[in-house]
Amino acid sequence: MNAEQIIRSIESEQLKDDLPIIHVGDTIRVGVRISEGGKERVQPYEGTVIAKRHGGLNETITVRRIFQNVGVERVFLLHSPRVATIKIIRRGKVRRAKLYYLRDRIGKATRIKQRFDRSL
Repeated sequence: MNAEQIIRSIESEQLKDDLPIIHVGDTIRVGVRISEGGKERVQPYEGTVIAKRHGGLNETITVRRIFQNVGVERVFLLHSPRVATIKIIRRGKVRRAKLYYLRDRIGKATRIKQRFDRSL
């Protein structure tokens, strides 16, 4: 076995197999593990997926939400142990791969039409 095959086999053990199929434009709820003073809890983070990057073990999604009239974006490594759960709230109907234009919009202008042809 060469080095590439060894790396691929180690990475395949780390991959999660219970992840839903996530598309750009979807509204999702990510359960993030947070440790505070020795205790661990799961904190939900809900927002719109505006970007997907990479693939395999390094796959990431960028989730944007508005919190107290300020746009907050977080990048989640999908196969990370910090990500406990991912639940799809609604499917979005978009025509591009990156929704960075939402950064310049406020309020109702950030709405994305719902898509009904894909299941949740």
